Amino acid sequence: MKNENKEDIRGKALKVKDLAAYDKGSVVSRTLINKTVGTVTLFSFDKGEGLSEHTAPFDALVQILDGEAEISIAGKPRLVKAGELIIMPAKIPHALRAVKRFKMMLVMIRA
Repeated sequence: MKNENKEDIRGKALKVKDLAAYDKGSVVSRTLINKTVGTVTLFSFDKGEGLSEHTAPFDALVQILDGEAEISIAGKPRLVKAGELIIMPAKIPHALRAVKRFKMMLVMIRA
C-alpha cells in the first residue's frame, strides 16, 4: 500500500476525489486527519485490489467516492457504489475488493 502525504490542506476547498490518485496495481492511502479520537483517510484501489479480512475495534464508516467496491461484512458481500456509504461494525470481520477501481473515504471514531 502506498501512502500519499502532501501539503497542508487545512482551510482549503478541495475536490475530495482528487486527493488520492489511482496507481496501477496498487492501493493508495492518504490520511487527512489523524487524532486520538479518530481518523479520516482516503483510499484509491485499482481494479482487483483490496484489503484482506480483518477486524477493527471501532465502527468504521466508508463512503464510496468513485467506482464500485465489494465490501464483505461477516462473510456477506455487498456491492457499494459511488455516492453510497456503509458502516462496518466494530469487532466484526470485514474485507474490501475493487470490482471496478474505486476511491473511498474511511472515517473511524475511537471515542
